[in-house]
Amino acid sequence: MRTFFDTSALAKRYVAEVGSDQVVTRCKNAHEVILSVLVVPELVSALNRLRREGTLEDQDYQQLKMDLAADVACASIVDLNPGVVQLSIGYLEQFPLRALDSLHLASAVSAGAELFVSADRRQCEAARGLGLIVDELGLP
Repeated sequence: MRTFFDTSALAKRYVAEVGSDQVVTRCKNAHEVILSVLVVPELVSALNRLRREGTLEDQDYQQLKMDLAADVACASIVDLNPGVVQLSIGYLEQFPLRALDSLHLASAVSAGAELFVSADRRQCEAARGLGLIVDELGLP
């Protein structure tokens, strides 16, 4: 299955939390992993926040950053282009989304993802509204 992971989902691959096991399984079972180009800076930002808070050691950060780079190298990356931005604007007008969340959704749709994986409730609801199959991670 062509599976799109937003940042909230893919983060669970590197930081153990509710839904981490689901992400690992989804990654293993995906015919193709699809990511927005936004995932790398968003995840590096999140990992650096953990470093500043003292919950992630420098050595662990470096390893996770290498793991992320290896995963990204094997994934299909959706660039931000005028078509993705245009879709995103429409989604912002249609659903109560934040800008980056709408860009993730637009990336998934433009790439022809079959499954959308996220831990963001609003984003999952919007994805369902767009007709995507959704895996809500860690949400009741």
